[in-house]
Amino acid sequence: MLMRTDPFRELDRLSQQVFGAANPGTWSKPAMMPMDAYRDGDEFVVCFDLPGVAADAIELDIERNVLTVKAERRPSPGKDVQMQVSERPLGVFSRQLFLGDTLDTDRIAAGYEAGVLTLRIPIAEKAKPRRIEISGSETDRKEIQA
Repeated sequence: MLMRTDPFRELDRLSQQVFGAANPGTWSKPAMMPMDAYRDGDEFVVCFDLPGVAADAIELDIERNVLTVKAERRPSPGKDVQMQVSERPLGVFSRQLFLGDTLDTDRIAAGYEAGVLTLRIPIAEKAKPRRIEISGSETDRKEIQA
């Protein structure tokens, strides 16, 4: 129902392990956007950790069952500040999820609290189990579960 793919994520992770993070604290792509995804009844829940990101710096777009999450971690100190230690990565980063046809992408709900973006994606009605009644004579009437 939920397909995750990011062909360059493993390459980024490997290169950071081998070469180390280049210029920590500079305007670059943060190392990770950790995610959890699980089914809760009739919906899928996806949670992204986005610490230090303002709610207005998050964009959600969906096009043809591809959900894109973009976030920007901006510098917080003022212009006259002399930074002593800067290890928190800054910049724009994104993650894409390929959603299956069994999810109702028209009714996605999003909430952001305590640095966690939570998406709730309902299961489409067409994908839910249902009973189909078989017509025939009154005495031979049977129900089959689909």
